[in-house]
Order: sequence, then C-alpha cells, then structure tokens
Amino acid sequence: MDFMKMMKQAKEMQSRMADLQAELDQIEVEGTSGGGLVAVTLSAKGDMRGLKLDPSLIKPEEAEILEDLIVAAHGDARRKAEAAMAEKMKDLTGGLQLPPGMTLPGM
Repeated sequence: MDFMKMMKQAKEMQSRMADLQAELDQIEVEGTSGGGLVAVTLSAKGDMRGLKLDPSLIKPEEAEILEDLIVAAHGDARRKAEAAMAEKMKDLTGGLQLPPGMTLPGM
C-alpha cells in the first residue's frame, strides 16, 4: 500500500470520526431504576441530559433511597450509552476489533 493511499484513508477516517462524534452527541439513552420511579437521560457520550423523579419519591425521610435510585438509573443509562457508542464504532471501523484499551482519537 502506498503512502498517499494510506494518508487518504487516514483523512477519511478522521472525517468519519468527526461525523460520529457529532452523531453520538445527538443520541440519547434513558436508564431507569426503582421500576421506573427514577429515569436518567444521557447522551451516547455520557453527558447527563435529564433526570425525572416520580413525585412519590420526594420525601425527606427517603432521601437515601432516592440517592441510590438516581445512582442506579445513571449506571443503567451509562451502560446503554456505552453500548450505543460501541455499535457506532463497530459501524465506523467496519467490524475491525481494536485491542482492549485502545480507542480511536476523540473517543
């Protein structure tokens, strides 16, 4: 493979990565806990976009339970966001498996 062809492919990959980053910022996932009493919305990049609490949870004596449910809902949303990002990366790399711990720039 000649150097110019490799450079062209690298530029194309960089452009597709920029497009993917923009797309990931638009994808939203929702994680829930407590049977839907708590819902957390994240972007596929992991930025928290929203939090919904069932009014029945807003009791001072149940603050610790509420805190635990929020953490659980965030974890659920985070796992879904990571799955969405992994799926998009698989599409971008054409199924190429990167070694564990290795990511493409910007990820």
